[in-house]
Amino acid sequence: MTDTVDDVELPFDEDASKQEKIETLQEQIEVLKSQNEEMRDDLLDANAENNKFQQKLERLNHENKKLKQSPLFVATVQEMTDDGAIIKQHGNNQEALTEVTDELRAEIDPDDRVAVNNSLSIVKSLDDETDVRARVMQVDQSPDVGYEDIGGIHDQIEEVRETVEMPLDRPEMFDEVGIDPPSGVLLHGPPGTGKTMLAKAVANQTDATFIKMAGSELVHKFIGEGAKLVRDLFDLARQHEPAVIFIDEIDAIAAKRTDSKTSGDAEVQRTMMQLLSEMDGFEDRGEIRIIAATNRFDMLDRAILRPGRFDRLIEVPKPDREGREQIFEIHTRNMNLAESVDFAHLAEATDEASGADVKAICTEAGMFAIRDDRTQVTDRDFLDAWAKIQDEEDDDSISRTFA
Repeated sequence: MTDTVDDVELPFDEDASKQEKIETLQEQIEVLKSQNEEMRDDLLDANAENNKFQQKLERLNHENKKLKQSPLFVATVQEMTDDGAIIKQHGNNQEALTEVTDELRAEIDPDDRVAVNNSLSIVKSLDDETDVRARVMQVDQSPDVGYEDIGGIHDQIEEVRETVEMPLDRPEMFDEVGIDPPSGVLLHGPPGTGKTMLAKAVANQTDATFIKMAGSELVHKFIGEGAKLVRDLFDLARQHEPAVIFIDEIDAIAAKRTDSKTSGDAEVQRTMMQLLSEMDGFEDRGEIRIIAATNRFDMLDRAILRPGRFDRLIEVPKPDREGREQIFEIHTRNMNLAESVDFAHLAEATDEASGADVKAICTEAGMFAIRDDRTQVTDRDFLDAWAKIQDEEDDDSISRTFA
């Protein structure tokens, strides 16, 4: 039951004057108005919070509905017929003929990837497949290495430039002479002689898409994965022609074939077969040049060495005395050297050192100066550094012998 006017407790004394009663009531009205505004703001906040929770509830219901749905399977369209599409499901290689709507028929072609449901009906078309592992091998930023940073292999640099750069920069020269440009170059030689640096310099010098990978990255556990990655790499290169593919440690997948029956060796050989097909198969390779590097030239299968796959087999040996002197000059450009440092003497004293050894000598010589609290690097620092590196190599050789 609602209160009557007589039941409401008045905010003033009965004995108060009429003016005092009016003022008191006005004050009370203002307080009530303020409380009403606060309650209205609280109501708006509560409505906003309610809307937020409603949206979250709808999103969760949608996700729950999607999770309850049957998964879609990936298949490849083999052929389009009047009766529909012949598809092959990935994984089990099962073929099926399924009907296709007029809308989907206009979108899909043979070899396209599609998503199918449990009844093998095509639900939607999928984008072209390029393995993410292939995409991440694309070099987006050129390495900070130029030909001027490589010493001791001048002739090898010129051969690589003729094989890789000239066909991309001046293709008309080959057309005028009437020959096809070399398709690939294989760099082989001892470790640390500059094979990988040479590939980095090519990536820096050319405007072509550069894709780098190691042969070991193509060795996979499951059947067909390595071959699929090779296909994806060359597909990626075709999509971004002109392109250069650099395969380091190619001996990991291109070793001589044996009669081994193990599944691992068989998978490596399947991967190599796919690489051979991509390098010189029925399809035109296009504006794609290949550079490969290996420390074990003797292990490579003869099939990958024949012309048409690698037209240039370039040996990258350890540098001679003049080459070592040049490499010393390159790696000490930013070092604070004493006037007594003689590069010709250092090159003579570091016989059998590779380019990587010379770089390590320069770094270690700087460390000797830092340990002695000096700002200049002396000739003795370089000689001590070479002695230390040789001792480490001898210790490593002994440990491998007794391992």
